Amino acid sequence: MPSPAEKIDIEKTRKIAEHVFDLLGGALVSAMIYLGDRMGLYQALNGAGALTSEELAQKTGLHERWIREWLYGQAAAKLIDYIGEGRFELSTESALVLANENNPFFLAGGFCALPQQMAVLNQLPESFKSGIGLTYDQLGPEVNRGVERLLAPWFHTQLVPSALPKLDGVVGKLQSGAKVADVGCGSGVALIEMAKAYPRTSFHGYDIAKIALARALNNAMQAGISNVTFHNARVDPLPGDASYDFITTFDCLHDMTRPDLVMRAIRAACTGFRYSVACPRRCRNQAVWVWARSDFPNRWRARWSLKRASPASQRAISRIRLTRITRCVRSA
Repeated sequence: MPSPAEKIDIEKTRKIAEHVFDLLGGALVSAMIYLGDRMGLYQALNGAGALTSEELAQKTGLHERWIREWLYGQAAAKLIDYIGEGRFELSTESALVLANENNPFFLAGGFCALPQQMAVLNQLPESFKSGIGLTYDQLGPEVNRGVERLLAPWFHTQLVPSALPKLDGVVGKLQSGAKVADVGCGSGVALIEMAKAYPRTSFHGYDIAKIALARALNNAMQAGISNVTFHNARVDPLPGDASYDFITTFDCLHDMTRPDLVMRAIRAACTGFRYSVACPRRCRNQAVWVWARSDFPNRWRARWSLKRASPASQRAISRIRLTRITRCVRSA
C-alpha cells in the first residue's frame, strides 16, 4: 500500500488495470484461435455462409454446446460476424487471416504452438537465475512448426514473385546458375521456394537446430527437389572462402546470441557484398537481411531503421561497411 503522503492518480491506475485486463483477455482469445485452427473450425466456416452452432457442430462432428461457446467468444472478439438469429459467419477478410493458408495475410498458423510456448514458462525461472537461455530445440517441435506456419505464407506468395525481383540482377543470376546460402534457414521453406523457381542454382541452408533441420529435409523431400543441401552449422559451418554469390537470413539474426560473428562469417563467405534490408509486411519489427556479391548491380533501396534492431545487431552493423541503409520498406 502507498504511504499516506503519497498521492495516487486513480484515473491512471484505472487505465493500467484496464490495459492489463485487456492483455489477459487477449491471451484467452489467443487460446480460442489456437483451438479454432486445430479443430478445423475456421476452415469449416470458410465459404459456408451464416451457420448456427448446430450446423457447424454437424459439419465438424464436434459437440454443439462447446461449438456455441466458441462461436460467441469469437464474435465478441470480432473475429467472426454474428448475423443474428443464432447464426455466425466468417467474412472473406477474416478467412484470409484465419483460414486460407495460401495467402500472405494468414496468421492462424502462428498460434499452433501456443500450448508448447506457454509450457516453456516453467523452464524460464532458472534462466532468470542463471542468465542462460534455452536452445531452439528445447522449445519443442510444435514451436518449430508454429514458426514455419507463421512465415511460410509470405515465403510461398511473396519471396520469389515480389521480393527477389526488387534486387536488380539477382533473378537473372539465379536463373543462369549461382551458389546461394540461407543462414538460419529453419525448416527451409524460403530456400525450397527459391530452389523450385531456379533449378540451375545450388542452394544451401545453415542452422543449428536439429528439429528444424529435420523438418527442412522432409520438406525438401516432399517438394521433390534436388538442388538444396542443409548443413548443421555447429559441425559444418559457413565456409569463409568467398564462394557464395547470394546469402540471405530471414527473421533470425536479431535472435542470435552473437549476430556480429554471424555477420562477419557471412561477409567472409560472400566477397564484395552489397547489403539490403527488407521486412515482410506482417513482421513490422523483424528484418530480412540480404547480402549479394558485387557482380549483382543491387540498386534496390531497402528502407530500414537501426533503432528497430537489437543493441547487439546495431553494434555489429556499425562495424561493417554498408552500401545503403535508409528507412524501412514493407514488402507488398
